[in-house]
Amino acid sequence: MKGSKTMSSTMSTTRPAGVTPWSRDQMAARVAADIPDGAVVNLGIGLPTAVANHLGSDKEIVLHSENGVIGMGQAPQPGEEDYDLINAGKQPVTLLPGGCFFHHADSFAMMRGGHLDVCVLGAFQVSSTGDLANWHTGAPDAIPAVGGAMDLAIGAKKTFVMMEYQTKTGQAKLVPACTYPLTGIGCVSRLYTDLAVIDLDTSGATVVDMAPGLTLAALQDITPGVTLRLAQH
Repeated sequence: MKGSKTMSSTMSTTRPAGVTPWSRDQMAARVAADIPDGAVVNLGIGLPTAVANHLGSDKEIVLHSENGVIGMGQAPQPGEEDYDLINAGKQPVTLLPGGCFFHHADSFAMMRGGHLDVCVLGAFQVSSTGDLANWHTGAPDAIPAVGGAMDLAIGAKKTFVMMEYQTKTGQAKLVPACTYPLTGIGCVSRLYTDLAVIDLDTSGATVVDMAPGLTLAALQDITPGVTLRLAQH
């Protein structure tokens, strides 16, 4: 991608025509590619768990789960699941040589003590300056599920978010300001979606990659209230 042109927002909420969105596996592979060798990483419940299956043998990545496991591998093969060994999402996991499990209080001490290099979380909304809302929609019938997200979002050195770009009704989940209860303020550094990869900081949103067939103008058209700029390469 070339240039640094910014585009003004409009109110369109439909997915742009002619675009081939990235699949969830492609999103996970992109996240995995951006995790540096030697990093200690927590993968949140939902979409982020797929990242574990795309961490190649060329890098040593140590996976952590807040329920008290570190040193996890890829998901077990069908029929080889051990439900005494699970992650925070209650999914069966594998343990690599050197991995171990321990009390969740020790696990949270790792999170709160700044010992995680990266966490990858899902989200309901992310603001253009990196605020995160991922535990409650505020709806009267919604079940709040904060888990360890607040500790992870603030405790990890970098917080990545992995989510669909739009809701089922076509509203952008990248917003000028979160309308759902916040998990953390200014904590998200990079957003991975099915349509684009976007860096976030106090200056706003910078698009670093887009799905095949997508233009910055079309992405801006479905992102009202947020000014998107193109990364310079």
